[in-house]
Amino acid sequence: MSETAARRAAVTRARAEIDLAALRANVRALRERAPGAALMAVVKADGYGHGALPCARAAVAAGATWLGTATPQEALALRAEAGLPDDVRIMCWLWTPGGPWQEAVEADLDVSVSGMWALDEVTEAARRAGVPARVQLKADTGLGRNGCQPGEDWAELVREALRAEGEGLLRVTGLWSHFACADEPGHPSIAAQLTRFREMTAYAEQQGVRPDVRHIANSPATLTLPEAHFDLVRPGIAMYGVSPSPEIGTPADFGLRPVMTLAASLALVKQVPGGHGVSYGHHYTTPGETTLGLVPLGYADGVPRHASSTGPVLVDGKWRTVAGRIAMDQFVVDLGGDRPAPGTEAVLFGPGDRGEPTAEDWAQAAGTIAYEIVTRIGSRVPRVYVNE
Repeated sequence: MSETAARRAAVTRARAEIDLAALRANVRALRERAPGAALMAVVKADGYGHGALPCARAAVAAGATWLGTATPQEALALRAEAGLPDDVRIMCWLWTPGGPWQEAVEADLDVSVSGMWALDEVTEAARRAGVPARVQLKADTGLGRNGCQPGEDWAELVREALRAEGEGLLRVTGLWSHFACADEPGHPSIAAQLTRFREMTAYAEQQGVRPDVRHIANSPATLTLPEAHFDLVRPGIAMYGVSPSPEIGTPADFGLRPVMTLAASLALVKQVPGGHGVSYGHHYTTPGETTLGLVPLGYADGVPRHASSTGPVLVDGKWRTVAGRIAMDQFVVDLGGDRPAPGTEAVLFGPGDRGEPTAEDWAQAAGTIAYEIVTRIGSRVPRVYVNE
């Protein structure tokens, strides 16, 4: 926790409590879902807002043997700072031309390659470093983002990767892809992508690629598609105890528990008359004499402004609703005449077992997904780790 964050926590007691015991239990539950596959704990975006380093260590303690990040900078930070066992692999997949390829090669990272420009850059980096790169070839099986297209593009990438492997410049450690709609049960693209993935991996292996791992399963596929588990599964949001989508089930349905609880202390409680405007624009006006509570969190902390007048908060054992607009640093709840003392805890979201809202409740209030709710909580909110 930074000195600034610690000072703010002491003054406002705004905090994101991260339950590492829950995270470890979630990793074990996910491993049970895919007993024949290794598990990559995805800790990109600062561990989905939970803190990459503590969550990486907890996941490894619970049996994860791979860690995944989006950017090479995230992966390099893990390798430099996490103090992880030497046999834990770290993979990163979001590269742009001119990226830190040589640093990644020298740090023994697994890097993803989706096209010839990337293969050329990592091969040159390996030549400069004097050690072979660990390369995973990504297939675009239908998501339409990163990844190599099937057909001639894939054939060229496989051929040139094998050529570089033969020269001792790299080793193809993996073949992988990513689902577009695994969180929509029965979507026709799921079967189509699985078929395409099998075809593209089979082609690469027929040409001589001998990967350590083949993988396509994200969180929803880990939970619901055993046929997609292959050699490795890559749970992200599920590891943090959040369901990928309400359509496939709640966290409890899969034996998962939300890891983050976001809370603050009421900064002020005051009585106001009926007809009193609240917050910018007066989009909320008190219907009668009531009490208002001030929560010292706002959109600068990651509380979504789109949840103005709809976001749920537990105060003094009761669900309250954001009254009016969420501002940069604070928002108001109508306490309906109750008079809890300043300093009383206001819980925005948590596991839900104390009656508090969940991240999914906030997602519904803001018209977004629960991934965004936890990931957007900013650095001004200190992370407090429990059950380390």
